[in-house]
Amino acid sequence: MKNLGIKISIYLNYFVFAILLNSVGIVIAKSINVYGVSESQASVLEAFKDLPIAVVSFIVASFLPRFGYKKSMLTGLAIVFFGCLLMIFGNSFLYTKILFLSIGVSFALIKLSVYSLIGLITDSKAAHSSLMSSIEGFFMVGIALAYILFPFFYSDDPNSWLNVYYVLCVLILLSFLFLFFSKVEYTVETSGGSVLDDMKASAKLIVVPLVLVFIISAFLFVMIEQGVMTWLPRFNEKIFFFSEKLSVQMAIIFALSLALGRFVAGYLTKRFSWVLLVIISVIVSGGILLFILPQLNADIDKVVSEIKSITDVPTLGFILPLIGLFIAPIYPLLNSTVLSSLPKKLHSPMSGLIIIFSALGGTIGSRIVGELFESVGGANAFYFLLIPMVLLIVFVLLIDKMSKAKSIV
Repeated sequence: MKNLGIKISIYLNYFVFAILLNSVGIVIAKSINVYGVSESQASVLEAFKDLPIAVVSFIVASFLPRFGYKKSMLTGLAIVFFGCLLMIFGNSFLYTKILFLSIGVSFALIKLSVYSLIGLITDSKAAHSSLMSSIEGFFMVGIALAYILFPFFYSDDPNSWLNVYYVLCVLILLSFLFLFFSKVEYTVETSGGSVLDDMKASAKLIVVPLVLVFIISAFLFVMIEQGVMTWLPRFNEKIFFFSEKLSVQMAIIFALSLALGRFVAGYLTKRFSWVLLVIISVIVSGGILLFILPQLNADIDKVVSEIKSITDVPTLGFILPLIGLFIAPIYPLLNSTVLSSLPKKLHSPMSGLIIIFSALGGTIGSRIVGELFESVGGANAFYFLLIPMVLLIVFVLLIDKMSKAKSIV
């Protein structure tokens, strides 16, 4: 298969970072229960993860092609390896911040490289969209594994959960060695004659109206996704009265729904308009929230004891995570649409813009939900997600109109 080595490296690296990056919701719940911090204090972990992604993406996106995508991914893996080791021996809320700082810096390097490489190893918009969706789907499989892996180490010892980072260090090391010995060959033209020219080209992209609408849409989507993903374990614990272990395990349904949704999107996008798929996905997702949340407010006082077994989980506990099935296709479809419309020399700087605004959306969305969770309760906090859902539909329709009216650049 053409470019098999590159594709395996992309899948493997993305899989490892899926576990690391999206363990933030699990670690937030652990920080509250083990380190005694509040919901609003714990929510800053999202910022320690996402803001470095934004900053690093802004700094390195324009000259990453010159540095090399393979070197960039190896550097990211090395940084996060030591971040995990520090978490094991630090064992405090301070070191959770350091851990997610290292994850954010590393993921920026990984994601920029992956998004840029996809454009180099595909030769059509359909192929680009299909590979993007399958990679993002595989990313969700990694997230699902995180919800299995972390609870496996839970016990009466409050420090036992840290042993998961030994396993993660092994996975990171294996990923590093596979990539190091892989033959990754490609040719890429940069957007200018020097690093300064590359940075100027990147800066010019943000003033292109269609590009600006795209990155705002990415911002809104990640606000929705991270608002649910980060706080679902805590939501399960506080609203459904699941045990700490079951709260994390039930979040597997959300991750698997996201994975399935993205794999299916890779198939459907070849047959249906991406605009139609996105709008239907958003409407159904909002409908699930409007169906479930009022019932939670009405029934919340009926649960009097902690639920420890999956056989005792109420029906609503299974339905809510299925929202992932419908929000899943949105992000890869948005990203693929804008990247496949640009010259390949602009893929790295455009990826940087997408990642920056995605990171900001994740941080702001998680922070708002965290603050609302503490002040008005989890069930009411999730109503906030309906706002970016409505705005996302508006912006997607705007994207469709603008893309038909003129070229993206």
